[in-house]
Amino acid sequence: MTIKREMTIHYMDGSQMKLDFPLQTQSESAQVIKLKEALSARHLVVEADGALLIIPYENIKYIQAYPAPAKLPENVIRAASFSA
Repeated sequence: MTIKREMTIHYMDGSQMKLDFPLQTQSESAQVIKLKEALSARHLVVEADGALLIIPYENIKYIQAYPAPAKLPENVIRAASFSA
């Protein structure tokens, strides 16, 4: 069974892009490393529907990703709730 993940990218101009994708690695430690690498990069890079999307972080207001990984970097605020 493929474990699905969802991500909504909220852009600075108010538009959104929703992505769904399979779990990228089973290893929780590797998930933390991949998250740290993604946050230190200048672009979000996604392969979707046969196309390569390169999205500059400067164009992104925030990203929602579901579900949150069980293991996260040490500086993450946990068990928070959000409202608009």
